[in-house]
Amino acid sequence: MNDSRGNSARPRPSVKKASSVTRRASASHPRNSAEPARQGASPSRIVQSSSRSSAGTATATSSAGRGISLKTILLIVAAVVLIAVIGISVYTCNVSNRLHEGVDQSLRNALVKTDLANEPFYMLLMGTDGSLERDEDPDYAGGEYRSDSIMLARIDPVDKKVALVSIHRDTQIDMGEYGVQKLNAARAIGGPAMAVETVSKLAGVGISHYAEVNFDAFCSIVDSIGGVEVDIPIDIDDEDAGGSLSAGLQTLNGEQALILCRARNTYANVAADPDLMRAANQRLVLSAIARKLLSSDPATIAKSVQAMADYVTTDLEVGDIVGLAQTFQGLDPERGIYSAMQPVTAEYRDEIWWSITKEPDWTEMMNRVKNGEPPVEAGAIDETTGVVLSTAGSSVQENATKTAWISIKNGTKREGLATRAGTLLNAAGFVNTVVGEANNTDYRETVIVYDDSAQEYEAKQIADVLGQGKLLKNPGDYIFDGNFLVLIGADWKSN
Repeated sequence: MNDSRGNSARPRPSVKKASSVTRRASASHPRNSAEPARQGASPSRIVQSSSRSSAGTATATSSAGRGISLKTILLIVAAVVLIAVIGISVYTCNVSNRLHEGVDQSLRNALVKTDLANEPFYMLLMGTDGSLERDEDPDYAGGEYRSDSIMLARIDPVDKKVALVSIHRDTQIDMGEYGVQKLNAARAIGGPAMAVETVSKLAGVGISHYAEVNFDAFCSIVDSIGGVEVDIPIDIDDEDAGGSLSAGLQTLNGEQALILCRARNTYANVAADPDLMRAANQRLVLSAIARKLLSSDPATIAKSVQAMADYVTTDLEVGDIVGLAQTFQGLDPERGIYSAMQPVTAEYRDEIWWSITKEPDWTEMMNRVKNGEPPVEAGAIDETTGVVLSTAGSSVQENATKTAWISIKNGTKREGLATRAGTLLNAAGFVNTVVGEANNTDYRETVIVYDDSAQEYEAKQIADVLGQGKLLKNPGDYIFDGNFLVLIGADWKSN
């Protein structure tokens, strides 16, 4: 059989790696509580005293002849309330101190002041390459770790929108007296303060808050909220990331979520940029965590903050975190969380991979973010792996741009079927389609033909859009240009 289209789309060259983040030793979780002592017996009767104390306070007298003044009762109540307030303050202070460990004055000076509850602000989210082993290694004394994962978040508490922009850790940056460096060296050279200043300059925005997490501790964070529900696009098998995962919708525990966040090798042979895939999966997991937290009550949110305090470093106060979570409760991550990655090109120089920022595209992306828009006009899905590369405030399945080329051939005597199939696929985001007639008109069954096993995920999407279609890995009998051949058979119901 010989069906053709004419154009083909092929991926770009691959980029480079990434790793983990810093963990602090677990602090104790003291609990402070105070309960008032109960009176042994209630009075059998209460009478008004015929006299008043010098302070003018009425006296209550029991049948046993013992009295307790109203002033004394008020003092006891006040004492109980004071003890409770002190207990809550000590508890909050304890959690706050653990969250602020590693936050110094230089970092606070680098942050821009904003009205957290009433105006949009930017927050730098970082993962570092620290671990328990490195914490115990004298060579890493002081926690001078490199940034493994870097995200800039614009959080708008008024319109309840969040934009997450992943930034390549290998981005080439001129760091003045330190020369040309990769972006992830900023934290190692000058701590969190320098990381904030460097990203702020790169993005052209003031950063108001900072949060840092250790991916080794990421397991504990996910487990503390009872796991997260994630739809994994393809099977993951990556020893460097920690193991394997099966594709499909499932609830991941902390260890499994960490595998998904660290997986890179899985995409080495099927994606143009494995780091792009990994960053997209990290945003997928973060959105799942947000979805879980934002569906919780305030008490559960506060409990989760307590559980995370040993694994997260941030300048935010406990009350700020709980308040923001309450503000965003009910947010649908698919509609209210935008995501994308900094546009770059990869260069290999002097045996080093560099990510070079595409300045015009980056400027356009950040202008959109500053205006409260999604960083990209429409969401996008990687054509071979099914990984969601970017979102624009609606279900990716509704409007994501999918770059695969599809040749659609009508293999029946009924006219216009290829055109109708193309219209359906275009509406679903498959924008690159070419329609025509097959060499024969006696095909009974509709088939979706693909050449590589990595394309099976998207072949399933095509079948879902059309409502039917047998998936067929090309045995070599079908000759066509592009990524997929849709051969319409007599069984297809076009509605």
